[in-house]
Order: sequence, then structure tokens, then C-alpha cells
Amino acid sequence: MIRWAQLLHDCWGLYNLMDITVVIPTYNRVDRLPILLSALEQQDFPMDKFEVIIVSDGATDATNEFLQTINTPLHLKPLIQENQGPAAARNYGWQSAVGNIIVFIDDDIVPVPNLITEHLLWHEKYGENVVVFGPMATPDDFDMSPWIAWEQAMLQKQYDAIGNNTLKPSARQFYTGNTSLARVHLEQVGGFDARFRRAEDLELSYRLADQGLEFVFNAKAIGYHYAERSFNSWLAIPYAYGQNDVIFTREKGQTWLLPRVFQEFGRRHFLIRFLTWLCLDHERLSKYIVGFLNAIVLSKFFIKRRRWTTMACSAIFNLRYYQGMANELGGRHYFFEGIKEAKEE
Repeated sequence: MIRWAQLLHDCWGLYNLMDITVVIPTYNRVDRLPILLSALEQQDFPMDKFEVIIVSDGATDATNEFLQTINTPLHLKPLIQENQGPAAARNYGWQSAVGNIIVFIDDDIVPVPNLITEHLLWHEKYGENVVVFGPMATPDDFDMSPWIAWEQAMLQKQYDAIGNNTLKPSARQFYTGNTSLARVHLEQVGGFDARFRRAEDLELSYRLADQGLEFVFNAKAIGYHYAERSFNSWLAIPYAYGQNDVIFTREKGQTWLLPRVFQEFGRRHFLIRFLTWLCLDHERLSKYIVGFLNAIVLSKFFIKRRRWTTMACSAIFNLRYYQGMANELGGRHYFFEGIKEAKEE
């Protein structure tokens, strides 16, 4: 109680009672919602001082019925909309919120009991002009597909680099699975751009960075990530990210983005650069190579040799990302022209 009294006293200038809102978009994950709500019920932050908004984004399972009948001590506000994507769902959530601090988490995240507390402490520590994000950590009690395990390993690599001070937190690490910011900043930039169903969080983060906001990482604000995705669904993600990076540069004023990506391409592993050169504009060949690499990922022989599965997943992900970029640019010629110009600068 002493700790809470001190915390509330220290934060009083910034936050009032019921001034924290947790916003969760969801789509057809009714089985995960009771686990998530149970974790929120166990937060060490006073339950009468935060609200939870879950936005059902056109769910076709039993999500809507569950939200309308759930019995919980949380201040729960269920919202239902036609399917418009996670960006539109998050906008509906924060625009309907009471809180001045918005905590975004995803429906496949299970927050530790001090997640809300740690987000609030970082806002109190760094002030209003920050975006706080915590780790989407890998749970020990969940059997992930190899490509999701690779994705989690890449996230952990970033978190370790931030912890070792070899990577500065930035807009490029902003993922709305576990993040928070003052509502006023969402209002100032107009929230998420609902046209994007992938990388919508990064697009928002770039606009927040343009407003001068600082991105800070709190390693204690842990949300365990119970991600489930088919291989085809996972395969679509980097392709969309590549397309959107071109769009963000061309249409959203992020003129720094593509030159940086082109510069980073030169530092990629030789295998990734070779596969990109080989496969751009060659869809059939690309399909065969991705299929072969996925066979390595799924092979029981290679699963025991993590280096091979890591290399195969990295090759697939990067190839699909650069294919999305190249196709949005107009083809391999424009992609490699961009690489050439980046080298000359």
C-alpha cells in the first residue's frame, strides 16, 4: 500500500483516477480472451483505476456473445464493429476511452501482473512526450511453429541489443502488441491510418517520431506472446511490410526510409542478397525456393539444428520483404537502381 500511495502521489500531476485505458483489438480468438482477461484481473494496479476496451473487429466466432455475457470485476467496455482491420479497431478503442494514457496490447498477449504499473512508471519517469513499449516475450509453456519461434527470436535479439545499449529504442521497434502513450498524441496525429492492415503500427510510430516523441523500452513491462499463424499467413507479412515501406516513403513523407533499407541491404548475408537477385520478378522460381526452404524449416532433422532453421526462416522472410518492395516499386530494375543510388551516396 505504501508503494501504491507513493506511486499515485508522484503521478498525480499527470494522471487522475480511471485515467488508464487498455485497448485490445480482437478477431476470432474467443478461446484466448478469458486468459487475457484473467491476467488483467490479476494486475497489481488498482482495478478501479483502469478500464479495458476490447474491440471485436467483425468476429465470426463466439467472440461477440462472450463479450456481451462475460462476468468480470474489470471495468470492461466491449465494442463491436464490422471487419475493418486492427488499425480501425484500435482507433475505435482509443477514441471511446476514458483514459489519457492508452495501453495497447494484442489479444494473443498475456500480461504479467505488473505490466500496467510498469507502463505508468515509465510515463512518470520520462514525462508525457514518450512512447513506452515492453517486450513481447516468448512463453515457456507454448509450442510455437518454427517460423513463429524464429520471429520471437528476432524480437528477443532486438530487446537484448537495447538492454546492452547497442541499439537505441526508436520508432522501428514500435509494435502495438505491448505499448502505451498519451491519448493527446494520438489525437494530434489522427491515430492509425486504417488503410493499412500490416505495419499500421510502424506507420503511426513514424508520424509520432516526426512530432518529436521519444521511444523508451521498459524490460519489466512483459507481455507473453502466444502467437499462432499458418505458414501462408506468416509469408504474407514481410511482403506487405515491403510494399508498405515503399508507400510510406512515397505517400507518407518518410523519405528517409527506403534509402536506409537500401543501405541495410548491402549488409545482409550473401545468401539473402543472392536469393533476392535470383528471385525478383521470377515468381515461379521464388515459389520453388520458398518451398524448399520451408521443407528445411519443417524437417525433423534440421529442427534439431537451430542454425539451419534460423537461416532458412531469415532467407524466406527477407526474400518476401524485398519482393514486396520491388513489386511496389515497379520491378527488379527499380529495386536495384535504389541499391545502386544508396551505394553512391
